[in-house]
Amino acid sequence: MERMNPRSRSDAYGSRINRSHSPSLAYSVPWLSIMLGSLFPLFLIAIAMPMVPPVGLLMLLGWRLVRPGLLPVWAGFPLGLFDDLFNGQPFGFAVLAWSLALIAIEFIELRFPWRSFWQDWFTAGILLIGYLFSGWLLSGATPTGSSLAALGPQVVFTVLLFPLFARFVARLDQFRLTRRKRIA
Repeated sequence: MERMNPRSRSDAYGSRINRSHSPSLAYSVPWLSIMLGSLFPLFLIAIAMPMVPPVGLLMLLGWRLVRPGLLPVWAGFPLGLFDDLFNGQPFGFAVLAWSLALIAIEFIELRFPWRSFWQDWFTAGILLIGYLFSGWLLSGATPTGSSLAALGPQVVFTVLLFPLFARFVARLDQFRLTRRKRIA
């Protein structure tokens, strides 16, 4: 029988023994992914109808609902402040909306400690619809029936995208926890 070198990375457990998670990676991935999500609309071409979902908010809700307790409740303030620089809404809108969203999720989780995918999707859908409609009302444009009808596809598209973003956040979470540093 052939013996494997204990330091070999091809053995069953040698690559995982005496390893720890990288703290810098574990703490920075959620924050950086949300900030990159806030920058995402800058890379798209402008179209006549609003179709681009609020990717930063989708990432924030994904992280908060997939990994509860990872982001503190106050995280809505700095992340919303960063999003306010790029989203085109009145300054402070994302700070208020994101902070209220995280407080609402915290309240829901205290009230209903059991959770399921459908409850998370419903919660995210209600928060996303509220965010888009309040942004529509506070944007400075005249709220008319035609502008409300134009907002409809963006609302539907955004709510339907949440499960995809939740899956993406789960993959990012797996990535941030599997990258390890060697302990000497």
